[in-house]
This record gives sequence, C-alpha cells and structure tokens, in this order.
Amino acid sequence: MDEKTEELRDIFQSVTDDDTITESQADTHGSLTAEPAVEETLRDTITTMRDRLAFHTDLDTATLVTVVRQFYAGDADDAIAAAADIDARTVRYARLDLHLVRDDDADTPLPLDAVRDAVADPTDPDPDAVADALDAAPEDAAAACDVLRAKTAIQRSNDRYRAEFENVLRDRALTERLTATVHEDGLDDATDGQETDVDL
Repeated sequence: MDEKTEELRDIFQSVTDDDTITESQADTHGSLTAEPAVEETLRDTITTMRDRLAFHTDLDTATLVTVVRQFYAGDADDAIAAAADIDARTVRYARLDLHLVRDDDADTPLPLDAVRDAVADPTDPDPDAVADALDAAPEDAAAACDVLRAKTAIQRSNDRYRAEFENVLRDRALTERLTATVHEDGLDDATDGQETDVDL
C-alpha cells in the first residue's frame, strides 16, 4: 500500500469510525457483473440458434461468443477476426449466422429486392440461380444471398436472438456503471466536507 493509499484509508477511517477497509474496486467490480451468467446466456442463445437455424460456419460456441461480444463492443470485422483468431471473411459469415447485420452489409452491387424476386426460397437462396437471373458476377450474387438469408431469418424470428444478445450485454454494462457509481459515491460520502492536502 503506497503513501497516497494510506492517506485515503486514514481519511475513510476517521470519517466512518470503521477500521475495516473493503476489498479493492476491481474485485468488487467483478463480483457484481455476474460475468459467468453473461457467458452462459450468450452460449445458450447461440446453441439455440444453431439448433433451430441453418448455420453456414462451423465455428465452436466459444468463438461465436467472442464474435458477439466484439460486435457489440463496436469492433470492425478485422478487429473481431484478430480477437477470435479467424479471418475477416469468416467473421462476416459468422455475424450473419448470428443475425448481426451491419448497415453496410446491404451495400451490395445487387439490390436485395431484385435478389428476393429471383429466388424461390429467401431462407435458402441459390447464388448460382441469382447470378444467372440477374446476369451478375457469382461473388456479387453470393454476397447478396448471404445478406438476404440473414435478413429473412431475422424477420421470421422477430429479431428475438439479437434482442437476447443486447439484453444480456446491456444489463452487464448497466451493472458495471452502477458498480462504478457505488464506489465513486462511497468515496464522495466518506470525504464529504473534509479538507485534505493529498496531492492526487
């Protein structure tokens, strides 16, 4: 414990008349976020999706959890790829399997409405059929079909899986903010009205 920490401890003890010092903020922070519960919920949701929907990647659940976490952390596909130790192309496939569609995913050379009209089943569009019907490059047809497949699955499931991801991660973020506030307020209360010469 350094000199500044000892001074803060002395201030706290003099104000509260309590010789007991709580555990470190880092330890308490971790205990209140219920991280195992967050992990379990993400894994359960992904497992349910894999059981009910056609996934086009064979990544393990732990890797898919990383994709979800990094996506909601605001990472681009390249950053997610680095975190998950996979390539960016696979990240895109995994995101679409998980219904994590970005705004720019729909920016394909082929309009999705035209692609939808060109396929018999939008839940499983055939890129070759789309390429032939729209006289398009195979890679453009494949990219558009991937997005159409994901958007159709999202619509048919009422976007429930993204909602589950967002709910658990939002609850975790809220808990972290509340935990930080508890510590800040606790220190404010302990030092309220006290004049110190501590140079922080």
